Amino acid sequence: MNHPLRLTTVVSCLFLCAAAESLQAQSPRERAPRIPFSEVLRREDADGDGKVTKAEFKAAPRLFERLDRNHDDVLTREDFAVNERPNPNRPNPNRLNAPDDVTVLRDLVFGTGGGRDLTMHLVLPKEKSDKSLPLYVWIHGGGWQGGTKEGGVRQVIPLVRRGFVGATIEYRLTGEAPFPAQIEDCKCAIRYLRAHATKYNLDVDRIAAGGSSAGGHLVALLGTSGGVKELEGSGGWPDQSSRVQAVVDLFGPTDFNTFVTTPGYEGHNRDGSPESKLLGGGEVLKKPDGIKQVNPITYVDHDDPPFLIIHGSDDRTVPPNQSELMHQALQAAKVESTLHVIDGAGHGGSKFSEPEIRQMQIDFLVQTFKVGEAE
Repeated sequence: MNHPLRLTTVVSCLFLCAAAESLQAQSPRERAPRIPFSEVLRREDADGDGKVTKAEFKAAPRLFERLDRNHDDVLTREDFAVNERPNPNRPNPNRLNAPDDVTVLRDLVFGTGGGRDLTMHLVLPKEKSDKSLPLYVWIHGGGWQGGTKEGGVRQVIPLVRRGFVGATIEYRLTGEAPFPAQIEDCKCAIRYLRAHATKYNLDVDRIAAGGSSAGGHLVALLGTSGGVKELEGSGGWPDQSSRVQAVVDLFGPTDFNTFVTTPGYEGHNRDGSPESKLLGGGEVLKKPDGIKQVNPITYVDHDDPPFLIIHGSDDRTVPPNQSELMHQALQAAKVESTLHVIDGAGHGGSKFSEPEIRQMQIDFLVQTFKVGEAE
């Protein structure tokens, strides 16, 4: 059986050695391989300190010398600054190419977290309505340690075209602060939107939250922890409620105790895993209080909103039992919950983009909020 660490080392060497070999075919002026710093970190940063020393570097020494532009024997972002400058001829994945039938209000400050501003994009129908509109708030994934709000614009546009207002928000990642900073920021965003409902023509009684992976965890927590004061934070708008009226949870983690003891997922228990970072570091199973606090199931009661939960049967990042446990807890509390397991799907991917899966989410929200029906 292959040893995981040895296999990772072999793959890392193959990747970087290929880059080293390509140097021989280049002129001296061209011998600066365009390898992203993030990729070198992912493969070579053994101790997770954000830099790579000669001792950590597994590929050819000559490649290290080429990458080490300032010759300080350590690879840092400074060495890759030239390679990572924006290329005007390359598409920018963060650019908001919004269609003509919506209006995007960019980087609205909705509160503060950790002493800095927190922002969102608000997506509105181009044509104004004479009625207040339901709201769909998207929360991005990324293991609570990465990701941005940018991709959420395309997530909410199909709902905006059906009569919603859409929002996609940022929150503090674990590199900035551990839990509960993430849910505090999400709740602050909901409170801001309620406080500005008149300005943006929002129906405060029809607010839904959706998200995937870490975002799925956070929207589930929004759905079950309404009124839990210790998770509200102090980011702003304390006179408003952070409750939501519907949740779309795509493969979000829930019960870390079950998660990290599921065969094949035990590595998530280790110090430095995304779940560990969310809890402030250390082995996950040594943090029972933290496990309980981050678990949306902890707060389930009969007042919770309807849930649509979707998970892939072959998810190798978050075990399907996380969604199954969430669904079972909601049903036990007599809360409307639908669990759909996509056969053969992994952690996201193309099967989640199939028309019937996207339509399932739209139909759930349209029917829950009775959008388009005569009032």
